[in-house]
Parts: sequence; structure tokens; C-alpha cells
Amino acid sequence: MPRHRITLPVDDYVLDVLLRDLVGHDQHPAAFLVYLHLYGRTVRQRWRPVVAGLGAIAEETGLSRSAVQAAMTRLRTRELIATERDHATATPRHRVLRHWRQG
Repeated sequence: MPRHRITLPVDDYVLDVLLRDLVGHDQHPAAFLVYLHLYGRTVRQRWRPVVAGLGAIAEETGLSRSAVQAAMTRLRTRELIATERDHATATPRHRVLRHWRQG
């Protein structure tokens, strides 16, 4: 993965609340890592959806495919990401959701 020389803004909520909720309360640290990874890619892409399968996310985060799959399920359940695909075998598009910014 290429090294980036830019600073990415991260909402305070991600570090102050979401970290504690996913890692401490839910006991799913992989979910936090996957969210942070998708958040970073989304910011770099100017908030466009991230097109990536489980294998690509696993490779980019250093997690196993099964850990990424469980993390994605947790993130969808918590409504922190939304995943869409054009058909069953298409590469999914993941949107990072930030419900704390609405309203």
C-alpha cells in the first residue's frame, strides 16, 4: 500500500466513542480497524464509496478474511457502513456512515 503524506481528519466521535464501543463494549477490535481503514479510504476518495471485497480489505488491514467478514457484519448491524452491489458476484461498494453528524 502506498505511503500517503497527507493528514486525514478523523471525527472526534470515532476516537472518543466508537473506539470504546467497538473494542471495549462489543469486544470486536477488528471492526474498529476495518471501520478506520474504510474511513481513511473514503476520505481520500472525497467521500465516494469504497469498492473492495473481503480479500482486498483483509490484505490492506492485515486481518484474516473471516475477521473482516465478522467485522463488516458488526459494522452493518451498528449502521456504521452500508454495502451495495449490482449483482450477487459484483465487487461491493461500501459507504461509511456517520450518523453522529446528521441533524
